[in-house]
Amino acid sequence: MKMKNKNVQTEIDACYLYRKLSEHESDETVANVFRQMSEIEQGHAEAFARLENIPTENLIQPSWRARTLNVIGNVFGYDQVLNSLMDTEKGLSNAVISAKGRNNQPITGSETNHVKILWSVLENEKKISGSQLAKFESRHHTGGGNAIRAAVLGGNDGLVSVFSLVMGVAGATGGNRSVLLAGIAGLLAGSLSMALGEWISVKSSQELYENQMSIEMDEIENNPEGEQKELVLIYMAKGIPEEHAKEMAAEIMKDKSHAHEVLVKEELGINPEELKGSAIEAAVYSFLLFTLGGIIPVIPFIFTSGIHAIILSIISSAFGLFLIGGAITLFTGKNLWYSGLRQIIFGLIAAAITFGIGHLIGIAVA
Repeated sequence: MKMKNKNVQTEIDACYLYRKLSEHESDETVANVFRQMSEIEQGHAEAFARLENIPTENLIQPSWRARTLNVIGNVFGYDQVLNSLMDTEKGLSNAVISAKGRNNQPITGSETNHVKILWSVLENEKKISGSQLAKFESRHHTGGGNAIRAAVLGGNDGLVSVFSLVMGVAGATGGNRSVLLAGIAGLLAGSLSMALGEWISVKSSQELYENQMSIEMDEIENNPEGEQKELVLIYMAKGIPEEHAKEMAAEIMKDKSHAHEVLVKEELGINPEELKGSAIEAAVYSFLLFTLGGIIPVIPFIFTSGIHAIILSIISSAFGLFLIGGAITLFTGKNLWYSGLRQIIFGLIAAAITFGIGHLIGIAVA
């Protein structure tokens, strides 16, 4: 029996991905936390199935989305997977509450945030140490998942902007060879602009964060007791008991460099690992991703012109938009067809508007 309940599927996916995280985690204590989270999500899936009158023995297998995220984890590292899982926890919590509400089930409070469950597992794990907790926190806040999201959105920016430009010029000229010149010029201008903007963004952020980190080190050197108290309060705010929080903070403060790393992450919200990235490298990636998306609507005009090139450009761009919409579902969890078709519709509307404006301008100039 094939199950179609989205909430049950989402729980099964979370169970599968936490299990994969545990299998690829070198730190046995943290791996044990992931195994417990997998068991918790399995329990949620079975509870969900009972609420929705779905036989628990027929629970479905991981979706294509979960399997794709696992492939991404294998290629780019499982920090990507953890980041994506944390992004979906709020949706899972809301789904549990809605299902219980429909079935007049009591709300116990544990449903409101699966991240709290994760912290509860961490807290009750006897072997967990302050350094391991900080290690987990760094993975939780890693920008890995955001890097993939940025790649998808960068390709989308290139495709939509150049597609709209090409259609605008095609509307004014009827699709003659001048469209190719305008498309390539727009592609290069957009790619260079994106690259420069990314370089400035990364460089300025690095300089700002480096200054803040320097100030934080001065505070550790001159007022270690105050910084230790700050750590205690931060961990208590996460729901960790005061005595345990004090032990963790005291252990972390034994090593000033490690204490500085933890406080930078906890107090300032800065991940020092991200500052190691090259601004030049970020600019190059931005250039390539924008170009990759933007070249799609231009290619047909390299080989042909007129209405045939316009039609081919629309078809190839629509296909590219669908792929981007499908890639976005890795982060949103939405239906593949819904997200892909929505992306096509929005992209075609933008292109149609610029085509119409270009056509009117072309008539006026003629």
